[in-house]
Amino acid sequence: MNTFLEGDFYTNHFEKGADEHTMILNMGPQHPSTHGVLRVILELDGEYIVRAEPVLGYLHRMHEKMAETKTWVQFMPNMGRVDYLHPLAWNHAYVGAVEKLAGIEVPERAEFIRVITTELNRISSHLIWWGAYLLDLGAFTPIMYAFDDREYLLDMMQKVTGARLTYSNFRFGGVVHDLDDGFADKCRIFIKRLRDRLPMYKDLVTDNVILRKRIEEIGYMDEAMCTRYGASGPVVRGAGVKFDTRVAEPYSIYDRFDWEVPVYHEADSMARYMVRMDEIKQSLRIVEQALDQIPEGEHIIKKAPKPTWKPPVGEAYFSTEGARGKVGVHVVSDGSKNPYRIKLRAPGFSNLSLFAECAKGTMLADAVAILGSLDMVIPEIDR
Repeated sequence: MNTFLEGDFYTNHFEKGADEHTMILNMGPQHPSTHGVLRVILELDGEYIVRAEPVLGYLHRMHEKMAETKTWVQFMPNMGRVDYLHPLAWNHAYVGAVEKLAGIEVPERAEFIRVITTELNRISSHLIWWGAYLLDLGAFTPIMYAFDDREYLLDMMQKVTGARLTYSNFRFGGVVHDLDDGFADKCRIFIKRLRDRLPMYKDLVTDNVILRKRIEEIGYMDEAMCTRYGASGPVVRGAGVKFDTRVAEPYSIYDRFDWEVPVYHEADSMARYMVRMDEIKQSLRIVEQALDQIPEGEHIIKKAPKPTWKPPVGEAYFSTEGARGKVGVHVVSDGSKNPYRIKLRAPGFSNLSLFAECAKGTMLADAVAILGSLDMVIPEIDR
């Protein structure tokens, strides 16, 4: 053996697998498709994956522990950091849990504003997933279209929330800002624009034979596997399970609107892709109906809780449907101004857990297609 490869250098840099024919390869966190925050330890037999072990913690922020050092109101901005691509789903879950605990009634107009902004935020999340997924697979053009459409959304959301990414617009008893006079008209223009663009998305990407060859019949995650790991969102709906928290555990005013839960039964990466593309259309339907039905009135209760507010002793749980699946917030109060305990249920943790089992026997190149189809946002996995 070459003396350069002997000793500690060989031991530390070239690790053999459990079998003499396998080797260990680190995929990420520097790998482009893991976006600098996820490391997957792969044991390979040639080009085939024998074992896959996701390693978390590169962006761990200890949100649950931070809750104990902040007041109930001060903890609100943390929700925008748990899932920075769909923060309003977490906003909604947190205020919903606290309002349930304290018996706070929310004005009807505020519920409409919450639904409108949350669904626009869902579209924004799916657009950036679409562009980034195709970029991970080697296609650069789609992300330019995705960001172009997303900019219109961000402009509208900035007017309502005051931010372009980590939104913190919800409050106990309503929302911070009401919709301005021109919001509805701008929103309808965006709805028409995106509906006109979606056929182009289909022609450019969805029906492209290259994409089909890359993700069809790849990353099989059936109903049984999803059930074992507690998967939710597009992952479980891509496995033929018609579960959506907005319907299965109704909250807010979603039951007032006519819309459908997209479901595909192929259980592969393509099915999960199609669920998200259809969800964009359904979110547009919800927003359009909400704009037609939104009532006049207050956007927040007159005596909204202040930073030193103390809720009653007790506990409550509230769940919402985020872009990546079921979001859950469990709050426990001892009657003080700080939460005694907050537990966050992040859908990404359960969804990523499927990868270790699903990846076995697949090719290394397919790992990117499978991971991307899960739509990971690592901070919400680690909390």
